[in-house]
Amino acid sequence: MAGADSDDSLYPIAVLIDELRNEDVQLRLNSIKKLSTIALALGVERTRTELLPFLTDTIYDEDEVLLALAEQLGNFTMLVGGPEYVHCLLPPLESLATVEETVVRDKAVESLRKISHEHSPVDLEVHFEPLVKRLASGDWFTSRTSACGLFSVCYPRVSSTVKAEIRQHFRTLCSDDTPMVRRAAASKLGEFAKVLELEYVKSDIISLFTALASDEQDSVRLLAVEAGVSIATLLPQEDLEALVMPTLRQAAEDKSWRVRYMVADKFSDLQKAVGPEITKNDLVPAFQNLLKDCEAEVRAAAANKVKEFCENLPEDSRETIIMTHILPCVKELVSDTNQHVKSALASVIMGLSTILGKDNTIEHLLPLFLAQLKDECPEVRLNIISNLDCVNEVIGIRQLSQSLLPAIVELAEDAKWRVRLAIIEYMPLLAGQLGVEFFDEKLNSLCMAWLVDHVYAIREAATCNLMKLVEKFGAEWAQNTIVPKVLGMANDPNYLHRMTTLFCINALSEVCGQEITTKHMLPVVFKMSNDQVANVRFNVAKSLQKIGPVLDSNCLQTEVKPVLEKLASDQDMDVKYFAQEAISVLSLA
Repeated sequence: MAGADSDDSLYPIAVLIDELRNEDVQLRLNSIKKLSTIALALGVERTRTELLPFLTDTIYDEDEVLLALAEQLGNFTMLVGGPEYVHCLLPPLESLATVEETVVRDKAVESLRKISHEHSPVDLEVHFEPLVKRLASGDWFTSRTSACGLFSVCYPRVSSTVKAEIRQHFRTLCSDDTPMVRRAAASKLGEFAKVLELEYVKSDIISLFTALASDEQDSVRLLAVEAGVSIATLLPQEDLEALVMPTLRQAAEDKSWRVRYMVADKFSDLQKAVGPEITKNDLVPAFQNLLKDCEAEVRAAAANKVKEFCENLPEDSRETIIMTHILPCVKELVSDTNQHVKSALASVIMGLSTILGKDNTIEHLLPLFLAQLKDECPEVRLNIISNLDCVNEVIGIRQLSQSLLPAIVELAEDAKWRVRLAIIEYMPLLAGQLGVEFFDEKLNSLCMAWLVDHVYAIREAATCNLMKLVEKFGAEWAQNTIVPKVLGMANDPNYLHRMTTLFCINALSEVCGQEITTKHMLPVVFKMSNDQVANVRFNVAKSLQKIGPVLDSNCLQTEVKPVLEKLASDQDMDVKYFAQEAISVLSLA
């Protein structure tokens, strides 16, 4: 401690107190973030007797300061003397768990949960459990909502009498007058059920679940749905039908769309939890209704789950269920009025082809894919194209090629540049599936057109795309098809297009190899070193640096070096800088 005053990072407690009382929020925040350093300087004894009481007394501050404090205290166990003294951290965290700002309360609860594991079973009953009780019976709803998150961490390690008290407190909070508290209880119901003994899950949790699932507030009911999925995984199969399914059936038809949305969103988890029999009898009709729901958000959430739901159906009856119950609903959604629903469906519908096999895909799914490829919404077309590989495995892409082309061309010329960008990223995949002849005939001109797009991100992606295409189709194809067109752009009146030539050469030199680079590309780069625009000239220097490793040493010395030396004495500062950098990187000095 002798050098503490002189060492800038170790504040004495007096300075800390001054800083924590300073008017400047940033100063207070900084000192809170240095708490662990301060605690180290003070030692465990003074941290317990001076620092923690001081922090507990001064919890009236800006939310961001309190948030930082709540986070820091969760990592303080060793700084107060290890697990046997960890209970000293409870008073400040208890105060933080009752403040008005939700983010601070949540962080305090997170820290309390963290340090609960470091309490011994005795300390847990003597110090931690009374804190949970105080919070659960607090006057303000803030403390009661915080208590909900703490039951599950202390329940497994306390005696059976204390367990009974904890269950009673949780029951009380589930029927609290304040909706916020019931919401907190509903959100933790599944987690609490997991640590309870099965007999209490049946006797206590099910009745709480039923009550919360029919709460007057839809925000409580939708959280109960999530809990229902967790509870279903805990119960034996024979109890599910009687104890959980009636409530979940009711939730799937709830008058509030938010609750139905939650059922749709959790449908796959629910399906895994209840098993094949209940899925066949109960979930299939429920899923059909969700796919036909009057609210677009619900239909979109259900559409998102189509592939997963079909994959998890029992194998013996999978195809029959899909063909008779699910496919008719899917066919309706393809022409849905809402673009989000169609887009959600388009992102998963291709996956059905692997489940249904070749014949069913050609007969039933192919017309749907073709309809979606002609959809007026670009996202729908894009989602179909981005998942083409699933179909390619089953029926081959040729079946789609006639409709695919117009869709690709439209997307490639879409007014939104992000749509154009997305289709470029799928080009190498499409090229691999369509083959080189088809690609050259139909898509090559598109790829070249992107190189002169007015958006830089598109030109950059198009350059990258060329490199991937050459990797797929080989250097000879590049020499005959791509390189002449790229080099032709070197004479373009627009200097941005001339620069794109250089970017393409950078990307292609590596995949095309030494011969093509030296013979065809290098002369063009040298010619461009005399360009009138300085930006082009300094990019020539950068290009020579990039393609240098591909060239042989003789060429570097006799051809590249003189050009770089000429650029190094250019009048433009940037051209000089990049030329000198290239000379040193290529060791030509």
